[in-house]
Amino acid sequence: MPACTLELKIIPNAPRNEVVGWLGSALKVKVHAPALEGRANDELLDFLAETLGLPRRNLTLLRGDKSRQKVVSITGLDEAGLRARLGF
Repeated sequence: MPACTLELKIIPNAPRNEVVGWLGSALKVKVHAPALEGRANDELLDFLAETLGLPRRNLTLLRGDKSRQKVVSITGLDEAGLRARLGF
């Protein structure tokens, strides 16, 4: 099964969830949830799964639990497929 990792730069407390674009090698994503008690992490993974058309169980937060810089593991999609689905 294909898999890849994705570096992210997260902006919590945004007006809405949205993918902003690439910031160097990291994808910049805004999430509506506040950075409290893991709510932004949960909303981020839910939003990415929906955006990529994958089940939520295919995404795992590897690093950055309490940081704006995060790394997510994605199974079921390779890097080329990831970029194609994001449209960036």
